[in-house]
Amino acid sequence: MFELDKNKKPDYECKPSKDHFECTPKHHHPHVSLGKVVTKVPVVLAELTLHVNLDTFINFPEPVLEIKDIKKRIKLTQCRLLLPTNKLFIKGFVRKNIQYASPSQEIQASSSSSVASDLHSYTVDIPFQVVTEIKDFLSRPVMPQVNNRKEFDFFVSKPLSTGFPEKDELLTSDLSQFHQESSQHYNELPFCELVSSQIIEWDEAIDRKPLPTSSPIDEGYFQTIEEKMVIDFTVRVLQNQQIRVSSATNDPDCYDESE
Repeated sequence: MFELDKNKKPDYECKPSKDHFECTPKHHHPHVSLGKVVTKVPVVLAELTLHVNLDTFINFPEPVLEIKDIKKRIKLTQCRLLLPTNKLFIKGFVRKNIQYASPSQEIQASSSSSVASDLHSYTVDIPFQVVTEIKDFLSRPVMPQVNNRKEFDFFVSKPLSTGFPEKDELLTSDLSQFHQESSQHYNELPFCELVSSQIIEWDEAIDRKPLPTSSPIDEGYFQTIEEKMVIDFTVRVLQNQQIRVSSATNDPDCYDESE
């Protein structure tokens, strides 16, 4: 049975503090393979900024007195580099959370000097898609290798039926057998990362009406807005590739111990 050496000091030290133990860890120097090493890492193929223009309508589920705030976020559902071409297909949507005030007669009836309202929020997804062309690759992608299948047959000779000379034979391949050689390649599929985005929007009510009861000057409600958005977002296209790196030293002195 394994027994602990009571005389051996641990690799770390823990000292009791006021309400906890303070431990000084032991730092381990990693093992490093020296020489020219082949590794498999994500390689950046391209980094590009795309431009999308959107014009859409948003219908609210209830009357809106005014919009208080809008939070936006881009989400990509597809980003596919279609090898062996250089076409990049992107699909996604803009998630918008709209915080707004809705007039509420249940709280207090509106008057010539006041309007009572509830604060609500409405979340909507606005889809978009774009196809672009990568003209300048930072690193060339590894093109996919094509699968193939090849059929082959074996020669057979068979006696002929009656009505043919006895010395003649049927020379052909065997239809009762099937032979094939096939190969498959499991290629690395390029993938994307969303780096940044910028959205400029213009929202305008298109069905604004005065409140049906007494209300202050210029107060009204609406349920539909027309939204125009200019979207610029940056994506990084990567692919896992094998590359060769040079590892020259495993000297612990090359690490700054003060960090």
